[in-house]
Amino acid sequence: MSVRDQAVQIAGEVSRTVGRVDDDRAEALVAALDEAKRVFVVGAGRSLRSIESFAIRLLHLGVSAFVVGETTTPALQPGDLLLVGSGSGSTGSLIPIARRAVETGGRVALVTIRAGSAIGELADVELFVPAPTPKLDGPDEAESIQPMGSLFEQSLLVVLDAVVLALMQRRDESPETMFARHANLE
Repeated sequence: MSVRDQAVQIAGEVSRTVGRVDDDRAEALVAALDEAKRVFVVGAGRSLRSIESFAIRLLHLGVSAFVVGETTTPALQPGDLLLVGSGSGSTGSLIPIARRAVETGGRVALVTIRAGSAIGELADVELFVPAPTPKLDGPDEAESIQPMGSLFEQSLLVVLDAVVLALMQRRDESPETMFARHANLE
């Protein structure tokens, strides 16, 4: 199979996955983000890269957004939202971060593959991106040609880009107003 054919198959996998995202849960995430005083994002590995991309778009929307672990990230406070991107919802390094957010009066939102996870138990909002992965399902049960969590990471980025569009509508933002907040020291 050619690279082009594989790319088309991957795009189909992403389309099928995001097509199974629950609209009500997605709207609950949009509302939580819109209501938050500030938004903190966290993930691990490639999920972190997807969620970091979302943090940039939040900044373009005029939302105070921070990536957990960066040197300029302030303390989370009541009224803030921690958004966790974790396929398993049980990533060992992310569980204590979610617990700390709850302890300090923040809310937690989780985008994940699985219900009933350790972080999900702490979350006020849970959005499921049902991306089969051999990492969680075993190689015989996965419905993806891709290795490990690639389908979740790609679908996470696409779903969060759709969340950006929903926030743009809620906040009466346009590509032009967002571009005015784009980095200009590059």
